[in-house]
Amino acid sequence: MSQLVSLPSRLTEVGLRPETRTGGPELSVVVPTFREAGNVAALVEKLDAALQGCAWEVVFVDDDSPDGTADVVKEIALSDSRVRCLRRVSRRGLAGACIEGILSSSAPYVAVMDADLQHDETVLPRMLSTLKSGDSDLVVGTRYAHGGSADAFSKTRGAASRLATWLSRTLTGVKLSDPMSGFFMIRREAFDPLAASLFPQGFKILLDIVITAKGTLRIAEEPYVFGARLHGESKLDTRVAMDFLGLLLAKLSGGAVTPRFLSFILVGTLGLGVHLAALDAALTSGLSFTPAYVIGALVAMTSNFLFNNALTYRDKRIKGLGMITGLLGFYLVSAVGLLTGVGTASWLYAYQPVWWLAGFAGAVMGAVWNYSMSTLFVWRVK
Repeated sequence: MSQLVSLPSRLTEVGLRPETRTGGPELSVVVPTFREAGNVAALVEKLDAALQGCAWEVVFVDDDSPDGTADVVKEIALSDSRVRCLRRVSRRGLAGACIEGILSSSAPYVAVMDADLQHDETVLPRMLSTLKSGDSDLVVGTRYAHGGSADAFSKTRGAASRLATWLSRTLTGVKLSDPMSGFFMIRREAFDPLAASLFPQGFKILLDIVITAKGTLRIAEEPYVFGARLHGESKLDTRVAMDFLGLLLAKLSGGAVTPRFLSFILVGTLGLGVHLAALDAALTSGLSFTPAYVIGALVAMTSNFLFNNALTYRDKRIKGLGMITGLLGFYLVSAVGLLTGVGTASWLYAYQPVWWLAGFAGAVMGAVWNYSMSTLFVWRVK
């Protein structure tokens, strides 16, 4: 029977003494990237200037950027051992990138910031000092406290940010002035117990951390001025909004409804409109109801597949010839889901003849079936 070997014993075996392990970084700066090749070198220079006297490293977690971001990071790393690249293949999502980056670090303190140079790196030493004082577990960079500013936002993005901040504070009870911030620093010992409960899909990892901690974190805020992007393009779009709403719903439901499931349902709702429009067009063209309905269903299932591939399962997106087998598999899953829903509705209606209740139950059962089977067999999410 094998025996566990203590860490000090293992270190002795490889020629190291536990008390001499002082060469690692004190602070890891985790930077999720996608198409940020033009900003990498400038950010490393800014970190070098801001973190003088601190043993630090920067971990760029790249979602296989087509612009060669990972190659730029690796080139810099050849001459600077403080720079690391963690390249993710066939996986997407800022939250997941942050989680993997933090867990890849051995430093006692970890900061998360964007690669677009909009976060003020000169605030990092103050954040680190606050954590080292022992009074806080998490320091959040805020644009909305005294001394901070979000003037670089466009009117549209500024309004969206304020709305999201109000929603998150109102619905979750989070008391942060800037719960949507992507700029923060946390103790590793405070993060590690939360990691398994965080949602890797989405963009608002800070909000997820705070909600998941359920009030156990001691939180401080550090104001900063949000800068203007110089290179690349903003990642904020409809998908980000869907992920945000999905995260709120997932946390409010205790994880019963995931962000991915919400996206699947929203796409399905859109598909219902597509189905009705295609059915109307087919009937107008002179077809009888049955073939018109079949055409409408096929058009709706095709649109659902394409939207789910682009939005719901974008981190597992099917490409090339795989689209054909994926679409056929989705047809099969949806057809079985339809039968499952009809069976559930018919059974319930026989015992409780309330048409809307039976119809709703059948729709829910069909949606759950389609989502579960699509996740298992079409996009194969693990």
